[in-house]
Amino acid sequence: MDVRRILEDVRDGKISVDEALKAFAKMPFEDIDFAKIDHHRKLRQGMSEVIFCEGKTKEQILKIFERMIERGEVNIIGTRASREQYQYLQEHLKDDVIYYETGRIICAKRVEIIKNPKGHVAVVSAGTADLKVAEEAAIVLEILGNNVKRMYDVGVAGIHRLFAHLDDIQSANAVVAVAGMEGALASVVAGLVSKPVIAVPTSVGYGANFKGLSALLTMLNSCANGVSVVNIDNGFGAAIVAHMINSLANQNL
Repeated sequence: MDVRRILEDVRDGKISVDEALKAFAKMPFEDIDFAKIDHHRKLRQGMSEVIFCEGKTKEQILKIFERMIERGEVNIIGTRASREQYQYLQEHLKDDVIYYETGRIICAKRVEIIKNPKGHVAVVSAGTADLKVAEEAAIVLEILGNNVKRMYDVGVAGIHRLFAHLDDIQSANAVVAVAGMEGALASVVAGLVSKPVIAVPTSVGYGANFKGLSALLTMLNSCANGVSVVNIDNGFGAAIVAHMINSLANQNL
C-alpha cells in the first residue's frame, strides 16, 4: 500500500486515523515463511524490493511476485532469472510479464515507465562476452525510469572504438563500465569524464583472470578519480548506484 495514498485517504475522510495506523503497521515487511518481503523499501529508498531469482524455486518466486502485486507494487523486477522461471510466472500471473533474455531479467510490468526528463546513464562494456552483465545493468536502469545509452565492445584492446562514443559518455550523468580480462576499461573511462563511474568487473577471462578477481583488483586499484566498484558480475548493484545518481541529477530522489 502506498503511503501517500493512505495519507490522502485520511485527509479526504475515506479512512480513520486508526485505520491508517493499522495500515502503516503492516508495511515494514511481510513474513511468508521462506521469505520476508520488504514492502517498506520503496518509502525508504525510492524503489521497491528486487527479487534475486537464482537459487529460488519457481513456486517461491511466484509467491513473492503475487504478494508484492497484492500490496500494490508496480513493475516488479526479478534478476538472474531463467527462462523456465519466466514461463512459470507468465502462466500464473495476470499481469504482463516480460523476459529480457540476455540480462536474465523478469519484469511484471503493471504501469507505463516514466523516464527521467534530464540526461542519461551510459552503460559501457569492454567486450561482447560482458553483455550479460552490461544488459543486467541497462535493463534495470530502464525499468527504473532512466534513459540509457549503450556502448558495447569498446574495450582497451581497440581503444579507438571507445573514442567514437566520447560525446555520449561525457554527457552522461553517470557511467557504468563493465569489463572482464584485466578490467582496464573503467580507469580509461574515468580519466575522460567528469561524472561518477561505477565499475563492474566480470568473470570473463582466461585462467589468471581468476573468475573476475584480476578485474576486480584492477578496478579497486584504479588511479583515476571518481571510480566506485561493485562486486564481480554485479550489474544490478551498479544499476542501482547509477539510478540514484541520475535521480539526484533529476532532483527526484
